[in-house]
Amino acid sequence: MPLSSLPMHQRRAGSNVGSNNNSSNGHFGTGTTTNNNNMYSRGYNPSSLESGGRGARDTNTNIMEQQNNDRINELSDQVARLKGLTIDIGNEVREQNSLLDNMENSFGNVGDLLAGSLRRIGTMLESGGAKHMCYMVAFVVFVMVFLYWVMSYKGQNGA
Repeated sequence: MPLSSLPMHQRRAGSNVGSNNNSSNGHFGTGTTTNNNNMYSRGYNPSSLESGGRGARDTNTNIMEQQNNDRINELSDQVARLKGLTIDIGNEVREQNSLLDNMENSFGNVGDLLAGSLRRIGTMLESGGAKHMCYMVAFVVFVMVFLYWVMSYKGQNGA
């Protein structure tokens, strides 16, 4: 089989089949074989590939390990931030719950105060206090007129 019909990876060194003056290293030249350092003449040596591959493999492994360590450090930082955020949220929730409890107690006290006021107003009305009721209505009207006047006066001055 002629050398030129074989694919490049199947051609062997030293088989000078053909008339193109091929040297044994696969290059065109004088036809003399003085340099025997081509990739085909050395032959296949798996140990040389393993040692060269091992160094590259170790380098790649080290690079990947360093990248993984960097990613782990980044994740650790993010987890620490999330932990701090979670603790802050928990503290805020506890504070809000205590404020809500205090507001519930305050509203309960205000409700009791209003109930007592309504009871007293009812007692006053039952005791024939029409005169007192007129005074109270007049007082409420006066307060409303006063508030209206204060708001309108404040609106005119722009302060």
